[in-house]
Amino acid sequence: MTYKKVKRTLDIILSLIGLIILSPLLLIVTIAIKLESKGPVIYRQDRLGLNGKVFKMYKFRSMYVGAEKGGVYETKGDSRVTRVGKFTRKTSIDEFPQFVNILKGDMSIIGPRPTLTYHPWPFNEYTEEQKKRFSIRPGVTGWAQINGRKDVAWDQRLAYDVEYVENFSFIFDLKIFFKTIIKVSTMKDNVNVGETAQKKDQSISF
Repeated sequence: MTYKKVKRTLDIILSLIGLIILSPLLLIVTIAIKLESKGPVIYRQDRLGLNGKVFKMYKFRSMYVGAEKGGVYETKGDSRVTRVGKFTRKTSIDEFPQFVNILKGDMSIIGPRPTLTYHPWPFNEYTEEQKKRFSIRPGVTGWAQINGRKDVAWDQRLAYDVEYVENFSFIFDLKIFFKTIIKVSTMKDNVNVGETAQKKDQSISF
């Protein structure tokens, strides 16, 4: 049996365990979001997944409804983020609903983070080298996230993703898993700073 098949089995088992153990916390967060502001508890967003297929990624809503009109990413001191959202983002609790994405087969625990359908650029604008990142399921966390998370330019993030695919293994996943725990527990690099998207000597900041 290949590691890809083993990985899928591990993803399902660990996601189920995670949802069961974290269910009291998820219920508290759900109630807190509902009490603080109007709108859905779960935010659904189109992302590019395996082989560039579009899927709906789930997150706990951390911004006021309609906030995305003001830009794609959160910046430091962003007034669009709710009080509950500041906490869930800082602790990465807002990502927990992605366990459901994993069970559905959209995502994996570890892999390249699923990009927006239009940012940093549309699927057909990725180079053939960069498209390697779409050859495996996207992850809740990945090699790029533990090497700078949100303060790394997109060209470099994609290079990390390709490096992950080319070195895909259980040991590599284990390394990323434990480094992610350290990263999340210290709450480092969790806000976008500076220019986070670069292509062909151009940059876009949000």
